[in-house]
Amino acid sequence: MYPSPTSADRSEDDAGPFKKRTARACDSCYKRKIKCDAAVPQSSSAPSNSPLSLPPTTPSPGNPSVSSSVPLHFAGREFGVVSLITGIPFLLPEGRQWVESRTGQKISFDKLSPSKPPWEKQRALSSNALLTSPQSHNVFELPDRHVVESRFDAYRWSLMQRVFPVLDCVLFIDTINAAYRGEYLGGHSAPASVRACVFAFIAFSCFIQNPCFNPQGKDLPSVDGEQNILKVQHLLPQILQEPTSREGLEALTMMALCELVAGNLQSANYYGSLAARMIFMLGSHAPPRPQTALGRLVDTKSRVQHQLRNIFWLCYTIEKDVCLRTGQPQLFTDENCDLTLPYGYVEKLYGSMEYHHHSMEIPESPIFPVDLRLSIIKSRAYSALYSFRSLKKTDAELLKEIRELDDELERWRMSVPQEWRPTLSFSHETPDPNVSMHSVMLRLNYHLCMTIIHQASSRCKSWGNRQGGMMDGVSSSLALSVEASRSTLLYLEAAEHVLVDGIFWMLIFYPMSAVLAIFCNILQNPSDPQATKDLGLLKTSTSMMERMILKQSYSSTEIVHIKLVADFVIELYRLANCAIEKAWNEQSV
Repeated sequence: MYPSPTSADRSEDDAGPFKKRTARACDSCYKRKIKCDAAVPQSSSAPSNSPLSLPPTTPSPGNPSVSSSVPLHFAGREFGVVSLITGIPFLLPEGRQWVESRTGQKISFDKLSPSKPPWEKQRALSSNALLTSPQSHNVFELPDRHVVESRFDAYRWSLMQRVFPVLDCVLFIDTINAAYRGEYLGGHSAPASVRACVFAFIAFSCFIQNPCFNPQGKDLPSVDGEQNILKVQHLLPQILQEPTSREGLEALTMMALCELVAGNLQSANYYGSLAARMIFMLGSHAPPRPQTALGRLVDTKSRVQHQLRNIFWLCYTIEKDVCLRTGQPQLFTDENCDLTLPYGYVEKLYGSMEYHHHSMEIPESPIFPVDLRLSIIKSRAYSALYSFRSLKKTDAELLKEIRELDDELERWRMSVPQEWRPTLSFSHETPDPNVSMHSVMLRLNYHLCMTIIHQASSRCKSWGNRQGGMMDGVSSSLALSVEASRSTLLYLEAAEHVLVDGIFWMLIFYPMSAVLAIFCNILQNPSDPQATKDLGLLKTSTSMMERMILKQSYSSTEIVHIKLVADFVIELYRLANCAIEKAWNEQSV
């Protein structure tokens, strides 16, 4: 289930088949973009008892603002919304009525409408903690230089330097020298952006600290990642007032990555947006000269331009994931960016993956977290299917966009070498011979693209009238989306043994979004024999996510949110089981 923009201009044809009659909004409710019974107009200040009206618009933990929200659709029904102000999902009255009618159960509002999306958590440490600590007198003192150099040495010789090329191995040495220079510009300390880059790297090295980061198993100096994040936060006003610099951009990008890995999506979106503006100011969204291989760079200026372009692609990749997870609009669009891939990227990518798959040596070129071509497809899918403008498209226009994006995704799939190529759908009968973290991210993102492309068919008005040949295309498109969700869960189960520690919050979005789509499909077709299989898949995925959780240690605040995730999935499984039982009982009467 994926977001679409606020449906301010929805027509009556959008209503699902469970509508008993047409209700038109009175003038007051029309301005608030909600539904009411026109025969009894509502006051904007008075709560409504009508089952078709939305909750009051005062934001609260369980009742977010409706006026700025992203509707979630499935098979023509507007199932719920995600508030763009608070990021809180909750079921609309229509969604609650539909779930209760299909399951015969009163739903637990707290479990199905948690305070945040299941794949997002919020930073728990207060920014005041740093200033109120006993060591606040040296709050911006740099860590021991040996600590920075030891951790940077581990980074530069690890795969993480190719997956997250946020630092250049030559240029960051210059940054360290500038930060620790005794006399900087007449006795002043180094610019805030330079110091922040050091603090951000220390934090970043903590968040990606896994066997891929330290393959030789060296004893790295212990550091406090959270404290270094807070130091960057306090330097941020100064960074924004200084001339835009590579160091400032690197610091913001590393902060965005830290927050993304930690599951703090709103913070990741905030830092990513600031980094995007710096990228535009530095011009790396549209470089003035063709890119060349890193080994051919002969001067510092060319190396800086090459590094800035790497950061552009890293931020581009981050933004596409954050936009899909939060519903926030994109900054990097086809119209505003040069999307020419890095020099030799396609030719070297899968050779590099194969090379590292059988060796501890690192690839020659950056491979980034996701194939950049998939990130471009995500971007185009978001613009064509989930942007505000896409809301006004007719069914025919929407299905045309879906077909074209599906063709583009298939061309990408066929371009991948056979040994790495994702299958259209995954089953245990077709195992992945090269299973690794590379293939996990590759397949999860391929199935995610399939899901977000074909899930958009849920918004078609054809679901309302269920007439004409249009329904065949709409139904088959949604079926592909659900099948991609099944493949996501099946592949994660098969690849569970290669998942590295510390990436739970990065991965949780994939199974959670798949679980939601499969849950809705069970409620849509509870009598279908596939529903029983899907119920078993939900149960299996619940156990799998529990094992993923137990693989790493968490703070007490994280444990609270993990319990919300577990309760959410367990409640979906319970309701799906009730829907199947209710359908079979009704058939046997």
